Amino acid sequence: MNVKLIGNNSQMNTDMKKIILLLSALLALAACKHTEAPGYIVQVSLGGWHSPDYSADQIVARIDSVSRMIPVQKVIIGWSIDEDIYQVVGAFLHNKGIQMLLWLPVFAETEEMCESEPAVDLWGRIPANYDLAAGEGFRFNCPSSPENAAHVVGIYDKYFADCGFDGVFLDRIRTQSFVSGVGGVLNCGCPLCREKFAAEGVDLEEVKASWEALEDAFFNVSGYRPVGGFSFYNTLTAKYFEAKGHIVSEAVGAIADSLRARGLEIGMDLYAPFMAPFVGQDYEILAQHADFIKPMLYRQTFAPAGMGFEYDLLKAAVPSATGYPYFEMNAEFLDSQLDAMAPYPCAKYPGIEINYREGVVPTSPEYVTESLEHVMAHHFDGAVLSWNIMETPDAHIAVLGK
Repeated sequence: MNVKLIGNNSQMNTDMKKIILLLSALLALAACKHTEAPGYIVQVSLGGWHSPDYSADQIVARIDSVSRMIPVQKVIIGWSIDEDIYQVVGAFLHNKGIQMLLWLPVFAETEEMCESEPAVDLWGRIPANYDLAAGEGFRFNCPSSPENAAHVVGIYDKYFADCGFDGVFLDRIRTQSFVSGVGGVLNCGCPLCREKFAAEGVDLEEVKASWEALEDAFFNVSGYRPVGGFSFYNTLTAKYFEAKGHIVSEAVGAIADSLRARGLEIGMDLYAPFMAPFVGQDYEILAQHADFIKPMLYRQTFAPAGMGFEYDLLKAAVPSATGYPYFEMNAEFLDSQLDAMAPYPCAKYPGIEINYREGVVPTSPEYVTESLEHVMAHHFDGAVLSWNIMETPDAHIAVLGK
């Protein structure tokens, strides 16, 4: 009988172990699912450096409302120099366990706050500004100038160091795009940048001569892959854009490192991978200096950084250039850009536009839902809800919490 009891106890112990293992597996699965839950970053655009568009109370009320619908990890806010706003908003956010990051422009829109050397094209001309109906202007500054870099960091130290920021979100970290035509992309051509390009093995006089001889054909491509981008026919064109990516992105990296030395988390605003090389953004370099990147995967934005908008400007600027495929701004193309950003060693929060502006950002709850589903299917860290939570219809936020 004792033997039989021992046998039953042994079987019971085995069954108990199986139950414990099953429960452990279920708990682990639940924890895994919790870990994989999307993390949302929202943006609050205050307008320019002065006269913020919203009060601290309005911002707090809005974030409180939004955080009841979706889990908010971080708030990117800027770039008014009204310190009182950040003190009030920061206290509210930190009480809720939400980080506050300063939205800081780097190579554009700093002229009000400091002296800056403008970027010029290969002919020494300042590319034309782009003016949206709302009056937004985009004049870019030289990425190689150490004075420009020091002034940007100085803006943080002078106006924002005591505001309680957990990090800095770097915007305008590029050159002008095809918004300003070919001259917007073939820049900066100042003496300092010429030296930088020469160190990369590229003579900007040769680049200029090649463009003048080939015209649109200078931009001909032989193919496109989501990871790797466009392949240029002209060897010099390929070398030029590779060098440009190194020069601009290393300059951004140095600024990011200076700010990180102040104990700040670093986020970066990037063009979609297929357009990033034209504006000097090398993902591989930038990702090494960022805690997270936010590629602007805007399919319904008809303004700078909108994917279709920028691609149409490229084709309009060089209409005779060959090899450029037709891209429909659908979910499949969104997936291709998500695939392209996957390899880089930092956190990834793709930017999807959820605010609404008639004629400029005609989004809908259905569009927002589709974008988010495809972003989350790639198992990244979350998404940045762009680009102004203050203008976002509640219906666009509510669908994210379902």
